[in-house]
Amino acid sequence: MAETPESLAALLASVADGDRSAFKSLYEATHLKLFGVIVRILQRRSVAEETLQDVYLRVWNNAGAFDPSRASAITWMATIARNRAIDEARRRTPRLAVDDGELERVVDPQPSPAQAAEQSEEAARLTECLDGLDNDQAAMVRLAYLDGATREMLSSRFGLPVSTVKTQLRRSLLRLRACLEA
Repeated sequence: MAETPESLAALLASVADGDRSAFKSLYEATHLKLFGVIVRILQRRSVAEETLQDVYLRVWNNAGAFDPSRASAITWMATIARNRAIDEARRRTPRLAVDDGELERVVDPQPSPAQAAEQSEEAARLTECLDGLDNDQAAMVRLAYLDGATREMLSSRFGLPVSTVKTQLRRSLLRLRACLEA
């Protein structure tokens, strides 16, 4: 039987007086709606079932606080269910505890302006040194060390034996080192 707002308010008034039969009727009339509210927030049926029990315990203990002039009985109960589900979701979400001292020690992953300028200068110098290599050697170094190409991939791409690719990479790196140290 569908309960009316007035009948739910009457049941809550009876629950406030300690009427267990009224509480059972109130539960039967509202548990599906309240469970739906809770499960939408918590996303886990088992946790929602536990939370629903807690909601009805709160309804039992606070039924006397219900004021039908402020809201309907179902709205009042749904608010309790919603707030309790949100509390439970927050409780189950791990929080990162950080004190003020730790916040000051957090390292910014972005380089400082000085570091950025230095990196920019180093990148320009490296590009200049790479441009000093033979075109195939420069391409081989870029593919191997910037794109992660293996010696076998380079061997196939340039039509050279793997041992030759290894030798050319080594010689190119030695030339780059000499150029960068100059």
